[in-house]
Amino acid sequence: MDADRKRRDESPRQRLQGDLRQLRQLRELRVREGTRMQRTESSGGGGTRVRLDQPRTARPGLISLPSYDPEAFGKLSERIARFLGTGRFIVWMTVVVLVWVIWNTLLPDSVHFDDYPFIFLTLMLSLQASYAAPLILLAQNRQDDRDRVNMEQDRARSDRNIADTEYLTREVATLRQGLGEVATRDFVRSELQSLLKELDERRGASEVL
Repeated sequence: MDADRKRRDESPRQRLQGDLRQLRQLRELRVREGTRMQRTESSGGGGTRVRLDQPRTARPGLISLPSYDPEAFGKLSERIARFLGTGRFIVWMTVVVLVWVIWNTLLPDSVHFDDYPFIFLTLMLSLQASYAAPLILLAQNRQDDRDRVNMEQDRARSDRNIADTEYLTREVATLRQGLGEVATRDFVRSELQSLLKELDERRGASEVL
């Protein structure tokens, strides 16, 4: 009652100022509640999203791996695989192995760097084989993918050819049926001759009568 009486006694300007003060207080309370909720969600939510209408951003890992172009790496692996499958690679590898063995057996001991049983040479050949095998497999997988695409294109091309052949066969059959119903020149000539004979016979019968 006292508050209502006091509000009636106030002037309109004072009432307006009081209403504005209350609105400011409500706005400050809402802002504080919103910031408090965001802090709690960010601290306790972890990987959960705050809003559903915002896309989830990828979290950066502890270790960022280097990026590469798979197409360029595949082409490089194919080149290496082609070179490994040639006689030139076999010749060069044989020359390197012979030079290695001769250098470490026939030359003085002061220049040897891999004595018998050539452990370092064995390690290098094993390393070369360990890298060559996956590169060859990668090149084979790429070739299999290309072969699969070519087979699908050939299958689609053969299906189109079969469809075109069936369409042409139906068209030829339709033309044959149409030509069978068309009167040819010989048929028209024979019909005219039979009509002329019939007219001559009727004329001769009328003359006899």
